[in-house]
Amino acid sequence: MSSLHPLPGGAPDRPGTLAAPSPLARLLGVAGLVPFIAGAAAVWLVGLQDRLPTAALLVYAALIASFLGGIHWGLAMREQTTDAAQLLWGVSPSLLGWLAVLLPPRWGLLLAPATLIACYGVDRRLYLRFGLSGWLGLRAGLTVVASVSCLAGALAWWLG
Repeated sequence: MSSLHPLPGGAPDRPGTLAAPSPLARLLGVAGLVPFIAGAAAVWLVGLQDRLPTAALLVYAALIASFLGGIHWGLAMREQTTDAAQLLWGVSPSLLGWLAVLLPPRWGLLLAPATLIACYGVDRRLYLRFGLSGWLGLRAGLTVVASVSCLAGALAWWLG
């Protein structure tokens, strides 16, 4: 296993670390927005009487939040020493996503984007430490679209 401590210039000693997402990663990231956009549209088009679109949007947001937290565990497992704060943060998005699903939709659809935005904020610091700053542009765009989709769904509930 290679050393995972940052070098004096700030770049980690990681052969093979991707400086930026591949075209496939970009494509998959954008494809992952389909359930957010479709879910938000369905909340408005189907109406609030059918709760399936809202549930689908909330559950997908929680799944993505869990995925984002899992990245922290994956990076922590590569370290020679365990970073307790990184592990604790790694489970936080899953717990917040779970809570968002349990809350009434108008509140859950506010907590979900807040969680996604918090994930991005934490990742901005962590990705620099691991030499992954090239991924931040993709992460920012995905976070904006996912968050706006959840907020659009929340707006339907607040206005409905």
